[in-house]
Parts: sequence; structure tokens; C-alpha cells
Amino acid sequence: MRQAGMYSGILSGKTGPHSLPLSRIKKIMKQSGEEVKMISCEAPLVFAKACELFIEELTARAYKMTVQGKRRTLQKEDIAAAVSATDVFDFLVEMVSASVGDVAGEAAEASGGAFGELTDKD
Repeated sequence: MRQAGMYSGILSGKTGPHSLPLSRIKKIMKQSGEEVKMISCEAPLVFAKACELFIEELTARAYKMTVQGKRRTLQKEDIAAAVSATDVFDFLVEMVSASVGDVAGEAAEASGGAFGELTDKD
């Protein structure tokens, strides 16, 4: 039987521990549908590498937005801007915009925002 370490080295160019937990990836894969019953030991490795590449690409694009904003700290808004500016990330637009909207709403509530000044005058 082949060992996961062998495939790990092929996919990432290194052997050893992965930055993403393979057990969690396998659990997500199994939760994707009832028809997924068996998963080979290589499949989570491929997904782990794909996730790493996805995170690296999105981070690089978001950091460009951070630099454009003349900051050094990558923020949620930078990720939202990167997602909006990149067609390949269109599947994330709704999730990221809702998430950024939640943060904006919480900030408005904390500072007394637009609705903080309204009172019940009955």
C-alpha cells in the first residue's frame, strides 16, 4: 500500500506535515453529498494542495489592495476588494460582501450609527 507521505512530496515538493489538516478535508469531502462514500488517501492531499494555492492566490491579490490603500495590514475589506476585482472569484462575491456588510453594520451599531439616534416617541 502506498503511503501519504509519498504523495505529499510529489504534490508540494516536500514531505512531512501539511499546513491544512487532512482529516478535516476528508470530513468536508464526505459531507458534500450522500453519494460520496469512499475517498482514496490521495484525494485529500490534492485538495489540501489546491486549498493552499487558492489561499496563496487570494492573499496575494488582497495584499495588492492593502498596498494600494497605503497600509501594511491585510484586512477583510482588502479580501472583498480582491474578490470583486477578480472574475475567477465570482463565486465568493455574495459571501464576502455579506461578511463585510456585517462588519460595517456592527461598527455602525457600536458608534451609534444611522439607527442609533432614532428613538421610540410613542
